[in-house]
Amino acid sequence: MPNILFVCLGNICRSPTAQVVFEDLLATRNLDADVWVDSAGTADYHIGEPPCPLMLQVARRRGLEMAHLRARQIRPSDFERFDYIFAMDRVNLQDLLRLAPPEHHPKIHLFLAYAPDLGMDVPDPYYGGEKQAERVLDIIEEGAMALLTQLLRTEICP
Repeated sequence: MPNILFVCLGNICRSPTAQVVFEDLLATRNLDADVWVDSAGTADYHIGEPPCPLMLQVARRRGLEMAHLRARQIRPSDFERFDYIFAMDRVNLQDLLRLAPPEHHPKIHLFLAYAPDLGMDVPDPYYGGEKQAERVLDIIEEGAMALLTQLLRTEICP
């Protein structure tokens, strides 16, 4: 069973959204028992806080609940525990590569690596409005589907 970690800066917008979107995709395919999913931030700004209210609202309108999540910062043990670590943008990717021991670098990727038509970075909606949050959720949904498709080919049902 692969363990997957989604990572953004503060773990209150993009990475918790990716977590619940991916968990929902797994659950609708009865794969939720086969994959462990979590999220974290590279910074300690929001430890213990729930996801940002705007992303909570946008996600709820699409039937996704993430109010139960609390922000946490990535820990050294995460590099051991997770098989895949997906950074939501290139800045966080570089931070993860700096924090991780070199032997764990091969498991660190950009979230949109399997959805190149969407760009490289998931924009940070923290200072944006509702349209930006909706756009971010659209990108995350498409990126999560591309990631699941890849995992189905290589990990879950090879």
